[in-house]
Amino acid sequence: MTCLSIPCSPGILASRCGGRADWPRRLARRARRLGARGPDLLRGAGFLAVDARALAAHSSGVTAADRDDITACLNGDGEAYERLVRRYQGEVASRMRRFTRDPARLEDLVQEVFVEAYFSLATYRGAAPFAHWLSRIATRAGCRFWQAEKRRTRLAALSLADWDALADQPVEPNRAAELLEEVMGRLGPRDRLVLTLMYLEGRSVAETADLAGWSRTMVKVQAHRARKRLKALLDRRPTEET
Repeated sequence: MTCLSIPCSPGILASRCGGRADWPRRLARRARRLGARGPDLLRGAGFLAVDARALAAHSSGVTAADRDDITACLNGDGEAYERLVRRYQGEVASRMRRFTRDPARLEDLVQEVFVEAYFSLATYRGAAPFAHWLSRIATRAGCRFWQAEKRRTRLAALSLADWDALADQPVEPNRAAELLEEVMGRLGPRDRLVLTLMYLEGRSVAETADLAGWSRTMVKVQAHRARKRLKALLDRRPTEET
């Protein structure tokens, strides 16, 4: 499978978020404010891995910088989470671009991912790199976004010209991406997610299962159904108006 890459650097994200250079700091503060009591509650329940050595003992590919910042954050360092946000905002933004092309919604989704990650930080045990852990949170947040959008909106039918453009070559890249998003948007969120992960990103069944939180069997079943639904959708080419 080939992977369609959508780069998104911290600078690009900042421009999409109104050019605010202090965006990571503001996001980290928001996360801390929303989750102010979360670390205390989890610490009381015995979930916090506040010792860097304890986190390192369970880690697999966790960088020293991540390990130190996670430990510092869980121990009350107000700037540690900001460093994590700055380190991974580009990767998270790139992933969320799979779920929306709208700059305002992109910003909201990236914030949602980092806020959810802050709430869940105490459960991170280092079994996978921190970037991969964030990617799982981002993928599931994106799927929830699609589910909400599906309930909220009713898409108009593609015009004959737009439908024909899917097969015409060459197609202007931005327009091709818009048309692909329109067609994929007519699928259910689970169908859209499995096709995005497996065919746009080139993920394996095991990787897709991990990111989506499904079993491998479910991934195979969902992919089979999604391919059939996509084919049926593409076969229903609109008739030209007379």
